[in-house]
Amino acid sequence: MKIIVDTNRYRDFCAGVAEAVECFQTAEQISIPFVTIAELRAGFLAGTAGKRNAQVLSTFLTRARVQILWPDEQTTHQYARIRLQLRRQGTPIPTNDLWIAALALQHTMALFSRDGHFDHLAQLPRA
Repeated sequence: MKIIVDTNRYRDFCAGVAEAVECFQTAEQISIPFVTIAELRAGFLAGTAGKRNAQVLSTFLTRARVQILWPDEQTTHQYARIRLQLRRQGTPIPTNDLWIAALALQHTMALFSRDGHFDHLAQLPRA
């Protein structure tokens, strides 16, 4: 399975949470959205182990099964459709998570996240 990873699940993996470790180990491909990386780096700056955490992330991003996902024009179309859907449903989600959902749908990947607000997107496969 190809997965796209939210910030909370990357942190779970680094903390050794069994479910996250198993998902990362068995995934055919692990995609990390640019937004996830930005959120992680923001957290590193605010934490006490920022330099070590940044090094661990840099090493992780060099693994063969890991890729960074960046938005392109197609992503913006996915983003717009999702935002309109959520507005009509009355179930908005944070902007960064809109980008993650848009990238997941664009690249047909299962989202690995603990955030329940993604449940408002029935078309979004979950890992």
